[in-house]
Amino acid sequence: MLYSENIHISQKGILFTDKDGRPLAGGVALNKALTRLISWWEDFWLMLLNYAAGCPIYIIRKFFFTLSGLKIGQGSKIHIGARFFKPSGISIGKGSIIGDHVFLDGRAPITIGDKVDIASQVLIYNSQHDIDSEDFRARELPVSIDDYTFIGPRAIILPGVKIGRGAVVAAGAVVTKDVNEFTVVGGVPAKVLRKRRQFSPSYNLGRTRLFQ
Repeated sequence: MLYSENIHISQKGILFTDKDGRPLAGGVALNKALTRLISWWEDFWLMLLNYAAGCPIYIIRKFFFTLSGLKIGQGSKIHIGARFFKPSGISIGKGSIIGDHVFLDGRAPITIGDKVDIASQVLIYNSQHDIDSEDFRARELPVSIDDYTFIGPRAIILPGVKIGRGAVVAAGAVVTKDVNEFTVVGGVPAKVLRKRRQFSPSYNLGRTRLFQ
Protein backbone atom coordinates (compact mmCIF):
# COMPACT_ATOMS: atom_id res chain seq x y z
CA MET A 1 0.00 0.00 0.00
CA LEU A 2 1.30 3.45 -0.89
CA TYR A 3 0.93 5.74 2.12
CA SER A 4 2.62 8.70 0.50
CA GLU A 5 5.01 9.42 -2.36
CA ASN A 6 8.03 8.04 -0.44
CA ILE A 7 6.45 5.88 2.30
CA HIS A 8 5.09 2.41 1.48
CA ILE A 9 3.28 0.23 4.06
CA SER A 10 2.78 -3.50 3.55
CA GLN A 11 2.56 -6.69 5.62
CA LYS A 12 6.36 -6.74 5.66
CA GLY A 13 6.49 -3.34 7.33
CA ILE A 14 7.33 0.21 6.26
CA LEU A 15 9.53 0.85 3.25
CA PHE A 16 11.05 4.27 2.52
CA THR A 17 12.08 5.20 -1.02
CA ASP A 18 13.79 8.16 -2.67
CA LYS A 19 12.33 10.29 -5.49
CA ASP A 20 13.34 7.61 -8.03
CA GLY A 21 11.68 4.80 -6.10
CA ARG A 22 14.92 3.30 -4.72
CA PRO A 23 14.72 1.83 -1.17
CA LEU A 24 16.29 3.82 1.66
CA ALA A 25 17.64 2.61 5.00
CA GLY A 26 15.87 3.96 8.09
CA GLY A 27 18.69 6.32 9.10
CA VAL A 28 19.03 7.74 5.60
CA ALA A 29 15.25 8.20 5.40
CA LEU A 30 15.28 10.05 8.73
CA ASN A 31 18.00 12.41 7.56
CA LYS A 32 16.08 13.08 4.37
CA ALA A 33 12.91 13.75 6.39
CA LEU A 34 14.74 16.28 8.58
CA THR A 35 16.20 17.93 5.48
CA ARG A 36 12.71 18.13 4.01
CA LEU A 37 11.35 19.81 7.16
CA ILE A 38 14.15 22.37 7.07
CA SER A 39 13.41 22.97 3.39
CA TRP A 40 9.73 23.53 4.16
CA TRP A 41 10.65 26.08 6.83
CA GLU A 42 12.99 27.89 4.41
CA ASP A 43 10.24 27.95 1.76
CA PHE A 44 7.79 29.36 4.30
CA TRP A 45 10.24 32.09 5.33
CA LEU A 46 10.92 32.93 1.67
CA MET A 47 7.19 33.37 1.19
CA LEU A 48 7.13 35.89 4.06
CA LEU A 49 10.24 37.59 2.69
CA ASN A 50 8.67 37.91 -0.75
CA TYR A 51 5.66 39.64 0.82
CA ALA A 52 7.99 41.98 2.73
CA ALA A 53 9.93 42.72 -0.47
CA GLY A 54 6.76 44.27 -1.88
CA CYS A 55 6.53 46.86 0.91
CA PRO A 56 7.01 50.42 -0.45
CA ILE A 57 8.94 51.50 2.67
CA TYR A 58 12.59 50.50 2.34
CA ILE A 59 13.47 50.44 6.04
CA ILE A 60 10.90 47.67 6.54
CA ARG A 61 12.23 45.72 3.55
CA LYS A 62 15.80 46.10 4.80
CA PHE A 63 14.81 44.83 8.25
CA PHE A 64 13.51 41.57 6.76
CA PHE A 65 16.46 41.29 4.37
CA THR A 66 19.02 41.56 7.18
CA LEU A 67 16.95 39.29 9.42
CA SER A 68 17.24 36.70 6.62
CA GLY A 69 21.03 36.97 6.65
CA LEU A 70 21.41 39.12 3.53
CA LYS A 71 24.42 41.44 3.96
CA ILE A 72 23.84 45.02 2.74
CA GLY A 73 26.61 47.63 2.85
CA GLN A 74 26.20 51.24 3.93
CA GLY A 75 24.21 53.33 1.47
CA SER A 76 23.10 50.38 -0.66
CA LYS A 77 19.44 49.80 -1.50
CA ILE A 78 17.32 47.03 -2.96
CA HIS A 79 14.25 48.31 -4.76
CA ILE A 80 10.78 46.87 -4.43
CA GLY A 81 9.78 43.36 -5.53
CA ALA A 82 13.12 41.54 -5.23
CA ARG A 83 13.03 37.76 -4.87
CA PHE A 84 15.63 35.40 -3.48
CA PHE A 85 16.83 31.89 -2.88
CA LYS A 86 18.81 31.58 0.37
CA PRO A 87 19.43 35.30 1.04
CA SER A 88 22.12 34.46 3.61
CA GLY A 89 24.42 33.63 0.68
CA ILE A 90 24.19 37.17 -0.76
CA SER A 91 26.56 40.03 0.05
CA ILE A 92 26.21 43.60 -1.30
CA GLY A 93 28.90 46.24 -0.85
CA LYS A 94 28.59 49.98 -0.17
CA GLY A 95 26.65 52.49 -2.25
CA SER A 96 25.14 49.96 -4.66
CA ILE A 97 21.65 50.05 -6.15
CA ILE A 98 19.69 46.89 -6.93
CA GLY A 99 16.71 47.50 -9.23
CA ASP A 100 13.11 46.44 -8.81
CA HIS A 101 12.01 42.84 -9.32
CA VAL A 102 15.50 41.37 -9.50
CA PHE A 103 16.14 37.73 -8.63
CA LEU A 104 19.22 36.86 -6.57
CA ASP A 105 20.05 33.19 -6.06
CA GLY A 106 22.06 32.70 -2.86
CA ARG A 107 22.40 28.91 -2.89
CA ALA A 108 26.06 29.53 -3.66
CA PRO A 109 27.68 32.86 -2.72
CA ILE A 110 26.75 36.00 -4.66
CA THR A 111 29.19 38.84 -4.00
CA ILE A 112 28.24 42.29 -5.29
CA GLY A 113 30.83 45.04 -4.86
CA ASP A 114 30.67 48.77 -4.13
CA LYS A 115 28.76 51.27 -6.30
CA VAL A 116 27.32 48.54 -8.51
CA ASP A 117 24.22 49.49 -10.50
CA ILE A 118 21.90 46.54 -11.23
CA ALA A 119 18.84 47.54 -13.24
CA SER A 120 15.27 46.22 -13.13
CA GLN A 121 14.36 42.54 -13.56
CA VAL A 122 17.93 41.25 -13.66
CA LEU A 123 18.27 37.52 -12.88
CA ILE A 124 21.42 36.23 -11.18
CA TYR A 125 21.64 32.44 -10.83
CA ASN A 126 24.31 30.30 -9.23
CA SER A 127 22.60 26.91 -9.28
CA GLN A 128 21.62 24.94 -12.37
CA HIS A 129 20.92 21.32 -13.24
CA ASP A 130 23.62 19.18 -14.81
CA ILE A 131 21.76 17.94 -17.88
CA ASP A 132 24.35 15.20 -18.47
CA SER A 133 24.26 13.66 -14.98
CA GLU A 134 22.29 10.48 -14.32
CA ASP A 135 20.21 12.05 -11.56
CA PHE A 136 19.90 15.57 -13.05
CA ARG A 137 21.67 16.91 -9.96
CA ALA A 138 22.17 20.62 -9.35
CA ARG A 139 25.59 22.28 -9.74
CA GLU A 140 26.19 25.34 -7.59
CA LEU A 141 28.88 27.90 -8.46
CA PRO A 142 29.48 31.37 -6.96
CA VAL A 143 28.91 34.62 -8.84
CA SER A 144 30.94 37.77 -8.21
CA ILE A 145 30.28 41.29 -9.53
CA ASP A 146 33.07 43.79 -8.92
CA ASP A 147 32.88 47.53 -8.10
CA TYR A 148 31.39 50.09 -10.53
CA THR A 149 29.75 47.43 -12.70
CA PHE A 150 26.49 48.18 -14.51
CA ILE A 151 24.05 45.35 -15.31
CA GLY A 152 21.33 46.43 -17.76
CA PRO A 153 17.60 45.58 -17.49
CA ARG A 154 16.54 41.93 -17.85
CA ALA A 155 20.09 40.65 -18.17
CA ILE A 156 20.73 37.10 -16.95
CA ILE A 157 23.92 36.11 -15.13
CA LEU A 158 24.55 32.35 -14.99
CA PRO A 159 26.44 30.28 -12.35
CA GLY A 160 30.18 30.64 -11.97
CA VAL A 161 30.47 34.00 -13.73
CA LYS A 162 32.88 36.70 -12.54
CA ILE A 163 32.24 40.23 -13.76
CA GLY A 164 35.25 42.52 -13.46
CA ARG A 165 35.51 46.04 -12.12
CA GLY A 166 33.72 48.65 -14.21
CA ALA A 167 32.27 46.16 -16.69
CA VAL A 168 28.93 46.79 -18.44
CA VAL A 169 26.35 44.12 -19.32
CA ALA A 170 23.86 45.34 -21.91
CA ALA A 171 20.09 44.98 -21.47
CA GLY A 172 18.78 41.48 -22.15
CA ALA A 173 22.22 39.87 -22.34
CA VAL A 174 22.80 36.31 -21.14
CA VAL A 175 26.22 36.11 -19.49
CA THR A 176 27.65 32.58 -19.52
CA LYS A 177 31.35 33.30 -18.90
CA ASP A 178 33.60 35.80 -17.16
CA VAL A 179 33.64 39.47 -18.21
CA ASN A 180 36.93 41.38 -17.99
CA GLU A 181 37.37 44.76 -16.33
CA PHE A 182 35.83 47.77 -18.12
CA THR A 183 34.49 45.53 -20.90
CA VAL A 184 31.04 46.06 -22.45
CA VAL A 185 29.22 42.84 -23.39
CA GLY A 186 25.83 42.16 -24.93
CA GLY A 187 23.78 39.57 -26.79
CA VAL A 188 22.73 35.95 -26.29
CA PRO A 189 25.12 34.57 -25.30
CA ALA A 190 26.94 37.76 -24.30
CA LYS A 191 29.94 38.72 -26.41
CA VAL A 192 32.44 41.56 -26.15
CA LEU A 193 31.20 44.77 -27.81
CA ARG A 194 33.92 47.23 -26.82
CA LYS A 195 35.92 48.65 -23.93
CA ARG A 196 34.48 51.24 -21.58
CA ARG A 197 36.19 54.63 -21.98
CA GLN A 198 36.31 55.37 -18.25
CA PHE A 199 39.04 53.35 -16.52
CA SER A 200 39.26 55.11 -13.16
CA PRO A 201 35.68 55.64 -11.94
CA SER A 202 35.09 57.44 -8.66
CA TYR A 203 31.44 58.45 -9.01
CA ASN A 204 28.57 57.85 -6.62
CA LEU A 205 25.29 56.50 -7.95
CA GLY A 206 22.26 58.81 -7.99
CA ARG A 207 19.51 58.75 -5.40
CA THR A 208 17.10 55.86 -5.31
CA ARG A 209 13.35 56.18 -5.82
CA LEU A 210 11.69 57.02 -2.50
CA PHE A 211 8.81 54.53 -2.58
CA GLN A 212 10.37 51.93 -4.86
